[in-house]
Amino acid sequence: MTQDSQQQPPKIEFPCEDYVVKVVRDTDDQVRDFVLEVMRRHAPGLDESRLTHKPSRNGKFTSVTFYIVATGEPQLKALTDELTAHPGVYMVI
Repeated sequence: MTQDSQQQPPKIEFPCEDYVVKVVRDTDDQVRDFVLEVMRRHAPGLDESRLTHKPSRNGKFTSVTFYIVATGEPQLKALTDELTAHPGVYMVI
């Protein structure tokens, strides 16, 4: 293996089922509703029964894990861009 190939992240084959998206957001209900609306729009067929919510120690933030069918880079970029544009969303992984 060359040094260049070792530094390249693994390629994702699309569509990719069970692609994990984690969102760290304010615990506020309006932010929760915004995040859900964005995820539903960009990941049709989102199985909301699989969502996991983990509050921060002080309760100010909530980490939400989504499992989506990722269809390609444009979908993931649009989803991330829209979520991170909101002041109540701190991180999208």
